[in-house]
Amino acid sequence: MVLHDALGRWPEELGFTAPAGWIRPEAHQEEDVKRRTFGSVTASALMPGPTATQHVDPALIDYFQQQLEGHYRADMFLGPHDLIGTVSTQYELIDKLLRSAKGETRRGLLRVGAAYAALVGWLYQDAGDVGAAAFWRGITQEIAVRSRDPHLVGYALVNHAQVRTDLGDGHGVIDLCESALDAPRILPKVQVMAMQQQAHGASLTGDRTAVDRLIDTAGGLISRVDDDLPWGNACRRTPGYLEVQRATCYGRLGLGREAESLWSQVLAAVPATARRDRGVYLARHATAAAGAREPEQALEIAREAAEIAAETRSARMVRELATLERVMRPWQDAPVGRDLAELLAPVTEGV
Repeated sequence: MVLHDALGRWPEELGFTAPAGWIRPEAHQEEDVKRRTFGSVTASALMPGPTATQHVDPALIDYFQQQLEGHYRADMFLGPHDLIGTVSTQYELIDKLLRSAKGETRRGLLRVGAAYAALVGWLYQDAGDVGAAAFWRGITQEIAVRSRDPHLVGYALVNHAQVRTDLGDGHGVIDLCESALDAPRILPKVQVMAMQQQAHGASLTGDRTAVDRLIDTAGGLISRVDDDLPWGNACRRTPGYLEVQRATCYGRLGLGREAESLWSQVLAAVPATARRDRGVYLARHATAAAGAREPEQALEIAREAAEIAAETRSARMVRELATLERVMRPWQDAPVGRDLAELLAPVTEGV
């Protein structure tokens, strides 16, 4: 420490042998940060149980389900950071109640608890924290298995597959989705979710034929999605849900013109109030336009996407804009490229 204070360098950097067991102070600080981060991510899921039981009214199941629908709507407007604390705290309460609940009340709380855990995982994924997302996907899987609900188990597997998609692991995505689809008599909603996610896996492995087959098959099931379960309803809530997935897969496959045409159709139906989703779609549309060698169009589309990214702080949107920057590199020295770099600098710095 004396050498470092005097010279600003550690003993081993000056050629001295570090004492046995020597660990730099900043290494301890980094470990402290990691422990605090891990603690904040896991606190709501790993709370010790209460020492005394309490009565759990069955009406609480409906209460949490109604709150969940509100959280889904808020996510469309706000992005992840403003909701993580609220939703994870409610999951913590559900977990506490599960320690005392019995019978059908317990099973109902397990089902809604799995949906809350899945939403926390999604919020962390949208915020760009893949490690935290994977942790909460694991909690979702655990609660789903405890609920003994095969549809919920399939939903949890698709949630895991979403993380594998972000990691670029196409074969892992396909494995998980095929496992979900192997379950007998699963709901059409779970089948649709698994097939569209498997299409993303196929796009990561370069298989356009499988992408179209899976999305077309899922399209034939959409009209049969008629359950009243509170989770997994993006296929009913999102305009052009399956074409969004197809356009995303086409972009990943490098099919710029096909993707650009699909995004034009999709965005015409997306309400301006769905800010976060609209921002992601605009960023992908801009990338598709760049891939179709239309850089000026890409720049114009990116303007609104960059504005929404700054508002919502969605890491997923920022990643999409960073992808746009890479696809626009052939024009980086042209005026359109310099304009794009100036536009995106405030939101993609450090990505």
